Amino acid sequence: MRDYIIFTDSACDITPDILAEWGVRYKSLTFRFDGDEKEYVEGEIPFKEFYDKMRAGEVAKTAAVNVEAFTEAFEEVLKEGYDLLYIGFSSGLSTTYNSGRIAAEQLRGKYPDAKIITVDSLAASTGFGLLLYLTVQKKKEGATIEEAARFAEDTKLHICHWFTVDDLVYLKRGGRISAASAFFGNALGIKPVLHVDNEGHLINVSKVRGRRSSLSAIADKYGELALDPQNGTVMICNGDCQKDVDELSDMLEKRFGAKIMLVQYTGTVIGAHSGPGTLALFFVGRER
Repeated sequence: MRDYIIFTDSACDITPDILAEWGVRYKSLTFRFDGDEKEYVEGEIPFKEFYDKMRAGEVAKTAAVNVEAFTEAFEEVLKEGYDLLYIGFSSGLSTTYNSGRIAAEQLRGKYPDAKIITVDSLAASTGFGLLLYLTVQKKKEGATIEEAARFAEDTKLHICHWFTVDDLVYLKRGGRISAASAFFGNALGIKPVLHVDNEGHLINVSKVRGRRSSLSAIADKYGELALDPQNGTVMICNGDCQKDVDELSDMLEKRFGAKIMLVQYTGTVIGAHSGPGTLALFFVGRER
């Protein structure tokens, strides 16, 4: 039986060194700043520098991975004699997964003896990364490519994403809220609490006043939904706001005994749409 490689894309917001440790290969989405002709891949600019540029008013525009880029990357894996399992960024937020799916379809005819499976994570950022991590653990336990793919499919709608943003202007730019809502919300200190739904879309669930209240609301959701509040695998990502990471982590430990397994920066592609001060919590729940 042939071994297989788990493949992903950079919207998982797991750093390349950790992905390499997990044995996962990836292709990067790209971004550029307005007025700058250079296109950057994830991690090419240090995260703090990226968020400082955004705080200074620069606007980043992102681009999905195209079919040709996936075809080339997937074919390298197949030529090495491996089968391939691609787990991709939510189709509800990007065309990236669909590009990977098309590339896989095209390569199945060229490599008829290879198994090439794709899974739409319907997840984003380190929630997507959490699904990858759990699937990697199944592979390490000896799961076949079919078993790993089925595990990812069965698990993805249990990956909870709960997050807040610090500045509503970024949600306004993405069309999530109106200009008036962004202006008055920022003036009044309103902080949204959002999640990713079962279709992989970003949904605004509630609004609270003040940053600490938004962190507490996220902690409340953890207590309400977590499958194993004390021992479950929990990850956090942040848009350069480590103090808030520490505060949320402290809340979760004191209230539920939860330990944070991994803290990552919200990557440049996701961060371009959510902005500095984004704070997100990811865990396995009874439902999303």
